[in-house]
Amino acid sequence: MIITRRLAAGACALLAALAVGIAPASAADGPSKDSPKVELVLDVSGSMRARDVDGQSRMAAAQQAFNEVIDAVPGGVRLGIRTLGANYPGDDKEIGCRDSKQLYPVGPVDRTEAKAAVATLRPTGWTPIGYALRGADQDLGTDKGTRRIVLITDGEDSCGQPDPCDVARELAAKGTHLTIDTLGLAHDDKTREQLSCIAEATGGTFTSVQHADQLSGKIKQIVRRADTPVETPKPVEGAAECAKAPEVGAGIWTDRETFSDHRWYRVKVKPGQELRTSVSVGADRAVDRDYGVLVRAVGENGQELVRGSDAGSGRTDVMSSGLRYPVAKAKDKNDKEARTVCLEVSNSFSAPPSVKRDPGLPLELAVDLVKSPDNPSDLAAFGLGRGWVLLAVLAVTGLLAGLVWGWLSRWRVAVWRAN
Repeated sequence: MIITRRLAAGACALLAALAVGIAPASAADGPSKDSPKVELVLDVSGSMRARDVDGQSRMAAAQQAFNEVIDAVPGGVRLGIRTLGANYPGDDKEIGCRDSKQLYPVGPVDRTEAKAAVATLRPTGWTPIGYALRGADQDLGTDKGTRRIVLITDGEDSCGQPDPCDVARELAAKGTHLTIDTLGLAHDDKTREQLSCIAEATGGTFTSVQHADQLSGKIKQIVRRADTPVETPKPVEGAAECAKAPEVGAGIWTDRETFSDHRWYRVKVKPGQELRTSVSVGADRAVDRDYGVLVRAVGENGQELVRGSDAGSGRTDVMSSGLRYPVAKAKDKNDKEARTVCLEVSNSFSAPPSVKRDPGLPLELAVDLVKSPDNPSDLAAFGLGRGWVLLAVLAVTGLLAGLVWGWLSRWRVAVWRAN
């Protein structure tokens, strides 16, 4: 009897120990402190009463979509919800343009609680989009996880200040890798233009939505995308000359470049590799109409190898360019050392005197090293991008053209004299 009791006690102790060991593991299955964060920002202004989404109101379609999204949130994503125009029904613009509150905090999702919060929403007030975006940025915090805002609205900002496009550029300039995706339930040109501007300023997407299933499907897609691991850009500070430039390898690098600035970086390229580089400079503040971006690959001796450039006029958010430079395979054992290629990134942006110069414009440099093609067709592979080869080709072409022209001239004179 005593032995039986001891066995029973031991079994109970073992089960308790297993339960203690299992409990933390279950808790650890949720989002970690560095997991991606998404905040859904929903327009609850009075215009959301309109019944033009599959026979139901815009608000009802949004609530249905939110319920489906809440059910489908990946376990590794921290989700939050913020509203705009949900609480103040009056005519005082100053109060109405500050009507934005967090409905559900960013974190692991309690599906019952989140759905209950969404179910209480009724179309009410103004549309302070710029103010709500700033609030959402604060809700997401500044830890290591990727940060994404999904804005769902049926119209343009009704407050004017702060301007949503300027707010988006301001948030992008902070360098916290925030992306804003916008979904429009209205289809007029002004709304489309403003929502496109907000998305483009942060590298996000704009979608015009006409059906309820399209709305829920797009939000689900964006939330799943946030859960997909992406490469985090690494900070680097370019130099004023190649000799002092930092060495960068394959990856994505971020820097800041002042107006009309030149920045240098160095890359080691082995024989048989092809260097692929693209650079983007963001106009996160007001700039003058004409601008351009140039990226050059230069050898250690200062000779230009190849270049890429782009220019534009008018309003833009990002200007990009790129280049490719293949290095031939090693011919012998002594030709296996990597070559140093200097990359010069420059821009021709300018701005009115009232625009701040500091910090500089955000710059993103993408570097990739791949296997060089066996029979490269690029001019740079044959050296036509180098000065002396190009000069030789032009000289030979000019000589041949001169000889042919001289022979034709003599033939014409001879014919004229004969006649």
